Parts: sequence; C-alpha cells; structure tokens
Amino acid sequence: MSHSNYIPDMKQVGLMLGLALCLSACNKDFLDKNPQDSYSNSSLWSSENDALSALNGCYSGWEDGYNTVYMDCASDNAYGQYYWEGYTYYGNGSITPSSPSAQNRWSYSTIQRCNWFLENIDPTPMGDDLKSRFKAEARFLRAYQYFTMSQLYGDVPLVTKSVSAAEANVVTRAAKADVQAFVLSELTAIAPLLPVKYTGGDIGRITRGAALSLKARLELYMGKYADAATDASTVMTLGYTLFPSYSDLFRIQNENNSEVILDIQYKENDVSNGYLGVMPSSSFGGWSSIDPTQDIVDAYETKTGKLITDPSSGYNAEDPYNNRDPRLNASVVCPGQLYEGKYFNSIESTSADFYNGGNNSLTGYSVKKFTSHLSDYADMWNTGLNAIVIRYAEILLTYAEAKIESGVIDETVYQAIDAVRTRAGMPKTDRTVYKDQASLRQLVRRERRVELAFEGLRWYDIQRWKVGPETIGKTVYGVRLGKVDNATGKLTLTGDHLKVEERTFDPEKNYLWPVPQKEMDINKSLVQNPKY
Repeated sequence: MSHSNYIPDMKQVGLMLGLALCLSACNKDFLDKNPQDSYSNSSLWSSENDALSALNGCYSGWEDGYNTVYMDCASDNAYGQYYWEGYTYYGNGSITPSSPSAQNRWSYSTIQRCNWFLENIDPTPMGDDLKSRFKAEARFLRAYQYFTMSQLYGDVPLVTKSVSAAEANVVTRAAKADVQAFVLSELTAIAPLLPVKYTGGDIGRITRGAALSLKARLELYMGKYADAATDASTVMTLGYTLFPSYSDLFRIQNENNSEVILDIQYKENDVSNGYLGVMPSSSFGGWSSIDPTQDIVDAYETKTGKLITDPSSGYNAEDPYNNRDPRLNASVVCPGQLYEGKYFNSIESTSADFYNGGNNSLTGYSVKKFTSHLSDYADMWNTGLNAIVIRYAEILLTYAEAKIESGVIDETVYQAIDAVRTRAGMPKTDRTVYKDQASLRQLVRRERRVELAFEGLRWYDIQRWKVGPETIGKTVYGVRLGKVDNATGKLTLTGDHLKVEERTFDPEKNYLWPVPQKEMDINKSLVQNPKY
C-alpha cells in the first residue's frame, strides 16, 4: 500500500476535519463532549460517503506513536531523561496527580466520537453489511480506549452513549473488571463482522485479526489463559506470517507487511510521524529522549542461546556487544557499533555523542529499532512511518505463554517460541534446559521483553506479572566508559557502569497511574487511586 492512497481515504479533509474539531472541542472537561447541533444529522447521514467520513473522524487520533515509543521509559527498558516529556515520573515512581501528563492517556475524545457515530449511523442509506462493518470498526476503536485506560488507571467511567456536560461531570468510575468485561464482549461481537484483510486505500482499517488479537492480549493480561490461547490460535490461522528480517521489519519501505496486525497510519507532511527524532543522539540531529538501560542490554542472550551470566555462553564483558542475540544490535545502538557510517561513541568525552553532552543519551545507549537507517527519511522529524500496535510475533508469544500458564505444554508451545527466535537468527529452544513450566515461563517472559523492546508493552507485562519492585524499583545503569577505535569500532572499556537514576516502586501504588488532578477538579464524583 502507498501512503498516497491510504491517508486521504482515512483522513479526508473537509467534513472529517470539521467533525474531528467539533467533536473534541470541549476537552477541558472530564469527558470530551459531543457538539451541540454542530451539524444537522439529516444532512450529514445522507450517503455512504458521509458515514465513511464520520467513521474516519473516529480514527483521527485513536492512538499516538508518541505513546508507543515513550512507554518503555515507564519500565526497566528505558530511561526518559526529560521530565517535561512526561514519562520520567512514571519510571522513577515519583508521579503525582499533578505531574506533567505522559500524553494524557485519560481521554474520552475517541470514545465520545464513537458513541456519537454509533448513535447516528442507522438511518444512513447504505448496504447492511457495510453498515455493520463500519459499526464494528467504531466499536473496536472505543474498546481499545477502554482497554488502555482500564490497564493504566484501573476503574474508569464506562460511558457507552453521548452525554451532556452536566452528565459528564458527575459520572463515577466503573470497576476495572466491568470495563474489561465490556471490552471482551465488544471484541467477541465485532470480530465476525470485520474482514480478514483489506486492499487498496482501505489497508490499515480494523480487521478481524486486530479484534481477536486485542482480545487475546486482554485475556492474557487478565489470566484467562485458555481463552487467550484459543483466540491467539485463531489469529494464527488468518494468514499472518513473520517478516523474514527482524531488523528491516520496522523500516518504512516494509510497512503493512504480513506481520502487521494493527498500526497507526502516518503520512509525511500531512499526518506525519514526528517522533523518530527523539531517539538518535545529537550528532545525528536527535534528542536522546528514550535511553535504553543496561538492564535491557543484559537481557539479550548470546548467539549460543544462553544467558550472559552462564559461564559457557561465550559472553565477554570486555567486548559485551559482540556474539549476542542479533536483536540487540537491531534494537539498540551500543558503543563501537557501526551506525550511519561511523562507529558510535558515547563513552569518550571528545566524542560528539558523549553521554554527558547536550541531547545525548545519559545511559550511553540509543534506540535503533525504528531508526536503523536514517537515510530512509529526508527529515526524521517528518516521516510517514506507521507505528505498529500489534504484530504477529506478539501473538505467537501470547499463545506460548497462555499454554505454559495453563499447564498445557506441548510441541506447539516450542514451535511458537522457536518461530520468533529463529527469525531473529537465534537457535531453537534447548528442550533439555527449558523442559517444565517454571523454566519455560522465564524463557517466554524474556522473549517478550527482547522481541518487543521499545514497542510500548513492557510496563503492562511488569504490571500483570506483579514484578515491579525487582524490575523497576532499582538503580538504572548505563555503559562503561573507555575508548572506541574510530577505524574498527574496537572497544577498550574501563571502570564501572554509569549510575543514571535511583528508582522506587511501591506495589500498593505504582501498578496504577494516578487520575489526573485536572479531572478530579472538574468531576468531584471521581475517587483517586490508592496512595496518590
């Protein structure tokens, strides 16, 4: 698919933009209100194209690549060095209801647009099957918002119809379990109404695979393992495949490939992805906003398939980035790595990328996963790179984990994990080492971490596994200093790892985010999360 034909269809100018603006005009209140008679329904819903434009308004801003790339800064995978970008507070445990918002995930804009759409589409003269599909797309977008908010905040108001300003400001929080039940019910109902795939300008719309994949993700998070395995296995029959090259999977020329199940569509200049520039260091024109930690670097196995703590793994602490899982060098720019025509050097004070310089990574590592080839873009701050939300590798690991946690460990579990590992260039799972539930649990958790690093899912895994104190609540470390040979990249390392930040994690508090104070001030019926 080309960006030139997709975005104009999905984000039509004119009517859609008018709808998007008027539907989000009242975002200073707890709920983003619908317009009061901004359009005449009798004229708006007069054709299939009108309904399509209104639905495209629901897609506008349904998710943001900002959240995807920054979310790992709330986990042990990355450090967000700039407080004003929002995520530093979530990572170190100092977040308060009044702290700068991390792109405020407590938002009802999309939900209200979808409610309005669903309440008004029925009279539109159009085919019943297409109308059902349009409704299913809107219901997915609404369900996705509730999935996200219930994970981050726990109890949230469950609003399934348009509300007035007076109603919005007195709505109370529904139990997280009730919100999750609603999401599962919606995804179950809409999956059969959605196509398996689209063609042409419709590529990027919500598919059956997206609905079932989100359902499997939520079921996994809820501990409904049998259901998660069933839904994941269904997705595995829909024709998705792993893209052959892990490192090239995230390049713009390969977007909308066979591994992508759900993504945020962008178009250079018009609806652009402007977040790639936050990852490279200053000599490449970037900001180093998202700094990979030593902890994530150490999580990658060696090429032998063994942990770096295993004496027989072949790991060399003096040459730590060689002989490693290829996903490390595909995801993280490490000292001595050839990157954009030169050997990256964050460990010498004479280097433009020295960790203690302006707009450089304080850990000494940079994210590479989405910026492996900066030459792919004329301007890395204005790109058309889509942001992947769900991809097939996650489904394979969801299936494996769900079966492992269910105690149903068979060859299909190993096959799912091995497919992910071998695609990356790693050996298959050693059955003599990973032979029971406990050992396989550690393997699949590590695979999720290294395979999906910097894709915004690590914090949710920490939350559901209840491992916050031992993963997040500790010191953040970075590189060891030393020298990089500018001609060969050879490292000479000295001293200890950089100490970047001391973090705390309160399990009675930090598994949920605080309700933003501005929402509490507007709606006195809201109750704050514990210990905030």
